[in-house]
Amino acid sequence: MAKSMLVKVPKASELVAANLRRRIITGELGSGDLLPSEVVLMQEFGVSRPTLREAFRILESESIITVQRGARGGGRVLQPDGAVAARYMGILLQYQGVPLSDLYQARTEIEVSAVGMIGASRRKAVLRDLESRLEEGQQFLTSPDEEKFAEFSVGFHLAVVNAPGSTTLSLLGAMLFEIIDAHNKIFMATHEVGLPVNRVAMKAYSKLVALLAAGDTEGAQRHWRKHLGNVEQYMVGDADSTLVEVLS
Repeated sequence: MAKSMLVKVPKASELVAANLRRRIITGELGSGDLLPSEVVLMQEFGVSRPTLREAFRILESESIITVQRGARGGGRVLQPDGAVAARYMGILLQYQGVPLSDLYQARTEIEVSAVGMIGASRRKAVLRDLESRLEEGQQFLTSPDEEKFAEFSVGFHLAVVNAPGSTTLSLLGAMLFEIIDAHNKIFMATHEVGLPVNRVAMKAYSKLVALLAAGDTEGAQRHWRKHLGNVEQYMVGDADSTLVEVLS
């Protein structure tokens, strides 16, 4: 005799939240828009005020809306924030005790793939953007402000990931770099990075752009994989450091 399967029936509040979420995702309700009043929504969905407010709490916990309490309160649509997604991702990785090396290796695969896509497209605008970033970054090679170069560095890496024009790749990269940036801040607070390290990084960036400009996609990928491997070794080393220590 086949085992019976338990089917979870959504609560009324979950159904209301799903309907409002769909309106926001499809653009029917835009960022900054006020949701209809509680009275209007209660009548539309045929639910009580506690049920509606529970639906609001669900959406608020997802950072999709913000709720202002009081007589003139109500729900207002929030623009989706990638930092929220990164936070949830970080919490999941923390919970599973994933080593930082795993995160850096995933980052390497994403960036090396992006370099290959850049080389395949041979878009001049992408190279001009990367070259422009290199010029802007020169000012940080003589500055003792380590945080400024770290910000520039993260921006350059993100530009590489964004260059192919893949929205999914860009979002994945952005989530990873939210977590990596948190690790950078802790690392700089406990280590003396210094200008020589920054110069080595800038040299690697310049070589990447030069290889892409020369049409040597495979060479660019090999170079970038080696550079990111060196970065991982420098930032993580052989220590069993987990994301719990980064996002605690």
